[in-house]
Amino acid sequence: MVQTDISQLTKECNEWREHLHSRREEFNQLRIQLQHVAGKSLSKEQLTDLEHYQNQLHIQLINIHDLKQAVKAHDKKISIEVASTGGMVTEDTFTDHENLYDDYQSLDQTLSDLCNDFKDFVNSLR
Repeated sequence: MVQTDISQLTKECNEWREHLHSRREEFNQLRIQLQHVAGKSLSKEQLTDLEHYQNQLHIQLINIHDLKQAVKAHDKKISIEVASTGGMVTEDTFTDHENLYDDYQSLDQTLSDLCNDFKDFVNSLR
């Protein structure tokens, strides 16, 4: 068992979920932008790109949801462990936390890259 600042683990989980919530809202706005772009007269190549972004936005919204749920389940696991052990978490739980953080950072980078690429695509149509 690992004695650690449990409140810090919980705080990080909450921050990650809040940030993922913001990213979900941002990607929903990008989907609306995509619908506006779809109404324009586009070349075959642009339509292919449009379909690519439509698929990627959908996939990344699923990834956001899945990671958000994983963080929520992890936070609940921390709470249960803390309650049953008097303030301790297992090494496995701490490792899970670090792995979730890695997943969170990786997804956030993917989302940023996709968002920037999509904005470049939309700007190229103007």
